[in-house]
Amino acid sequence: MSSPGSTPMPAPTAAPNRARQTFLAGIAAAEAGRIQDGIRLIGQAIATAPLGEYRAQLARLYALVRRDGDAAAVLRDAEGELPEDALGRDTMGCVYARLGDHAAALPHFLAATALAPENDRFRYNLAATLSFLGRMEEAETALEAILSRAPDDARAHHMLSGLRTQTAARNHIKRLRAAHDRAHAGRDRLLTGYALAKELEDIGEADEALARLSAVNAAHRATLPYDPRTDAALFDGMEAAWPAMAGGPIGTPPADAPILIVGMPRTGTTLVDRILASHPQVESVGELQALPLAVKAAAGTRSRTVLDPETIAAVAHAHLAAIGHDYLARAAHHRRDPKLRLVDKFPGNILYAGIAARALPNAAIVCLRRSPMDTVLANFRNLFAVGSRYYDYSYDLLDIARYYHRFDRLMAYWRAVLPGRILELRYEALVADQAGETRRLLAHCGLDWSDRCLAFHENAGAVATPSAAQVRRPIYGHSVARWRRHEAALAEVRAFFEDHGIAPD
Repeated sequence: MSSPGSTPMPAPTAAPNRARQTFLAGIAAAEAGRIQDGIRLIGQAIATAPLGEYRAQLARLYALVRRDGDAAAVLRDAEGELPEDALGRDTMGCVYARLGDHAAALPHFLAATALAPENDRFRYNLAATLSFLGRMEEAETALEAILSRAPDDARAHHMLSGLRTQTAARNHIKRLRAAHDRAHAGRDRLLTGYALAKELEDIGEADEALARLSAVNAAHRATLPYDPRTDAALFDGMEAAWPAMAGGPIGTPPADAPILIVGMPRTGTTLVDRILASHPQVESVGELQALPLAVKAAAGTRSRTVLDPETIAAVAHAHLAAIGHDYLARAAHHRRDPKLRLVDKFPGNILYAGIAARALPNAAIVCLRRSPMDTVLANFRNLFAVGSRYYDYSYDLLDIARYYHRFDRLMAYWRAVLPGRILELRYEALVADQAGETRRLLAHCGLDWSDRCLAFHENAGAVATPSAAQVRRPIYGHSVARWRRHEAALAEVRAFFEDHGIAPD
């Protein structure tokens, strides 16, 4: 008890209660869009009560503002005192996944589903990570558990359809037709439409598959503000900025030799990533935003988009070595073994190839090429991140053809101004001569031969792309010239390419 007139001692629960209030205030600030305020407040709460729950949310906010190193450090601290609640464990799993460490994410998703077995969002995250790790049967079991409770869960249907190649004897087509018919316009109809089209294609119903896909893509494209001229301006801007970049200051660039895989999506970038990551001197860090973010930081522009004409114009006069060092610092948080060379397979780095060539003079750059017609069809058939504006071109066949044309022109430009700097690897050639093209690839990257590169499908590393199931099998050729199954539907695309001097094959 306190004596009369003295200052009362705080109750034992006062500090934890204040910490809780500060934590909740931080969550409220973040939900209102004030992420930095949320980080500050949750940091204060942790200083008083270093609970795993608080650290999980702080790591999430750091990841949202791309402070990956801080997110990783907070996760390490949280491992010492794990959250007791399912949300906290799920949040830790999500941040690990955001950092590309799916093996570290898995135990947290397992714990979240054990603590809250009826929460389908947590179970979906578990299923996604299981699929990235190649544990397809377990992923399928998790998704079926969701669908048993929520038969119209569009995300579960979509992921389930992609776990394996469906057959006439074993598929989900009847169930998918019903779910698609019930789906409301918008994301659910898009997801179930893609799932249904994929399974129809698998069992040989190619015409109905493309008809279903065309319908949902057209409906989604109508909701987008996409203008092909916006993408064209980025390609134009990089070409226009190159003379200044080529003759401008560099500084002291890093000696590191990362490997960058670039090109159009769905052209074999994941396949080449797995081939390289199977080499004993190489590790894959997945698809990083490190180079775009390093360029944005160097440009210092305040625009909301990572890349725009203003940013390109500003970075043309930046010290490119600083970009190289910043890129490697950002990539470091996604690495498991710094002694190994990293492979970054973000296809969109094609726009930054010139910057990378100067900022990272020892980097090996590999550009995947594929038949233009197959590239268009593959981009149309695969649903990318729906919320990402980067892929808005992919819902209309002619939009994709226009994007390919501008990509092809930029690649010709890099070929002219950076002769021999970028290895162009054709998907069809790799399928036809895996050993020969792999030797050419390794030689370009300065790597000795390794037989393990031919057995890339045995690589147990995580794969977090639409190709996750395909690259766990040996190379196959049935995707070559797939467009000919839909020759009539692609007639306008072929005419567009011919008018622009691009050979369809």
